[in-house]
Amino acid sequence: MAQQNFDLIVFDWDGTLMNSTVHITRSIQAACRDLGLPVPDDISASYVIGLGLRDALEIAVPTLKPEDYPKLTERYRVHYLAGDRTTELFVGVREMLTDLRESGYFLAVATGKSRVGLNRALDAVRLTGMFDATRCADETFSKPNPAMLHELTRELGQDLRRTVMIGDTTHDLQMAVNAGAAAVAVTYGAHPVDALLALEPRFCANNVGELAAWLRQNA
Repeated sequence: MAQQNFDLIVFDWDGTLMNSTVHITRSIQAACRDLGLPVPDDISASYVIGLGLRDALEIAVPTLKPEDYPKLTERYRVHYLAGDRTTELFVGVREMLTDLRESGYFLAVATGKSRVGLNRALDAVRLTGMFDATRCADETFSKPNPAMLHELTRELGQDLRRTVMIGDTTHDLQMAVNAGAAAVAVTYGAHPVDALLALEPRFCANNVGELAAWLRQNA
């Protein structure tokens, strides 16, 4: 695999590597029901995936009083953890990551998950040693702020111009735009295709197989 354009490949987690979009959506909705709050529809609840949890809940439940965010956060985590073990990597993800790592690319994750949540997920799917660096929303500014990509490239000594961000939401792609990195979209996650295409990613993959093939030819 010849390295043509990129040295560092950064992945979003939920909806890009992990098939967790529906679970997150349902957990947000269930938490709202627990507290008697207006329940966001599927589109609204899935739109906030990829953001830090506080930012996500502020958007998904705009009528919630700031002092009640801890209650909603706690109920969300209860529901999410109850079904967390049922979520799995998308088919082909492990093989794709292994091929990229063996080909010499730096690999990283930039996610809206907390550090505890990402570490738990990495351990559950046995990918703890796969990535050279990771950034979580409770460690820095949430997407689409470019801070995650700035910090990852500094940590790994890489150039943003030779970095590609891969994600399933407009938050991921806008972060790449804001950072001056390339962006690749996947359509099997949280955000609709037209919204992703509006940010002009280098490529839009309909499944992991298409993403892996594009990376073999273009990364």
